[in-house]
Amino acid sequence: MKALRYLLIFFSVLLLLHPGFGQKSAVRIDDSDTLKFTSSVLLEIDSVQLYSGIQAIINQALDSAAFPGCQVLLAKQGQVFYYESFGYHTYDSLRMVNNSDLYDLASITKVTAATLALMKLYDEGKFDLDRTLGYYFPFLAKSNKANLSIRKVLAHQSRLKSWIPYYSESQRKNGRYKRKTISNDSTSSYPYRIPGSDFFLYKEFREKSIYRMIKKSKLYPQEEYVYSGLVFYLLPQLVERLSGESFDDHLNQKFYMPLGAQTLGFEPMKRFPRSQIIPTEVDTFFRMSKLHGVVHDEGAAMMLGVSGNAGLFSNAYDLAKVFQMLLNGGTYGEQKYLSRETINEFTSCQYCDLDNRRGLGFDKPLIEYDSIKTSVAKLASPESYGHSGYTGTLVWADPKNQLLFVFLANRVHPTRANRKIYQLNIRPKIHDLVYRLIEEGKEGRP
Repeated sequence: MKALRYLLIFFSVLLLLHPGFGQKSAVRIDDSDTLKFTSSVLLEIDSVQLYSGIQAIINQALDSAAFPGCQVLLAKQGQVFYYESFGYHTYDSLRMVNNSDLYDLASITKVTAATLALMKLYDEGKFDLDRTLGYYFPFLAKSNKANLSIRKVLAHQSRLKSWIPYYSESQRKNGRYKRKTISNDSTSSYPYRIPGSDFFLYKEFREKSIYRMIKKSKLYPQEEYVYSGLVFYLLPQLVERLSGESFDDHLNQKFYMPLGAQTLGFEPMKRFPRSQIIPTEVDTFFRMSKLHGVVHDEGAAMMLGVSGNAGLFSNAYDLAKVFQMLLNGGTYGEQKYLSRETINEFTSCQYCDLDNRRGLGFDKPLIEYDSIKTSVAKLASPESYGHSGYTGTLVWADPKNQLLFVFLANRVHPTRANRKIYQLNIRPKIHDLVYRLIEEGKEGRP
């Protein structure tokens, strides 16, 4: 056992040279508070139990076909002590997952794009959490949503409908698409190809259809916690209006590029070969194709791949940079991105007294722990925050324990009907293991 421990330490040092760890960046970043790589032993975390424990959990997932492959990254106090990829892109086992490969982050986009942009605008005094939807979106000023506060909307406490299936709402009863929605042919009125399909979108579909459906949607009768993605379709336009930049350019210039997060962004095939991008679902009900290199979420596809609700792609390391910046209190590489006060505001539970665990955009631990319903460890502190993604992804940051956990997978391949990642509790099992080993390391100190 002792020999195995020393061998793991040796390999941990070698991993510093692994291309997935030390990704070269075209952006020069001072490394004083950036992610660094270390051995778990140096953090008093038992390497043997860490590596064998995670391997056993992932093996169970792969053997059960919970997903074809995944990436797992763990960092403590800004030091990455575990970063591994497992399995394959798909079940044909032709291409192994590498640390440099990109996953569809799904709803992690809500906090790593839309919410992040709002935090910047809030810091700059350009955005007020206690204004209403009617104030920021004039087309809603005479709707039933006019007086819904932004704070409640971001905390999923606003009575907004959970979701709208825009593609099916655009169909007639006979299956044909309504005028000025979707067409099989590209014309001047239908100039945009829907990502991953042979359909073309009406030139004003966002304003004439998506915005209109949101405006006309009914509210739930009672104000309580209901997860809703509707406002995240509207936020890119708000960010553009308040910042004077396009949504994706604003994020690239203010966050992703200066962070050196090269793989993090929308529309990955504009920057990376398809072979570096992990496929998601084989769509048999809308786009009728294997979704590879294009956004999985149908709503984000109707936003042409750039949306506030979904659409970001990344590897685990570049996603970790954003959340390490948040854990650092808003700095990374000695550059200031956000104030600590803004981070605390957005990541704090807003309506815990109403049995709503959410922050502003960010998810939080369950108010009452339930091992079946959670995606994170029981020992995750109440201060911790993050978000999960429908494709099988999760990012979680714990400022009290200075622990960062990133898990990326494509559990929706080849079908979203596969729920084994939840049934087997894969993500919380890994998270629980790490917290337990950290606690044991503390107890073992002289």
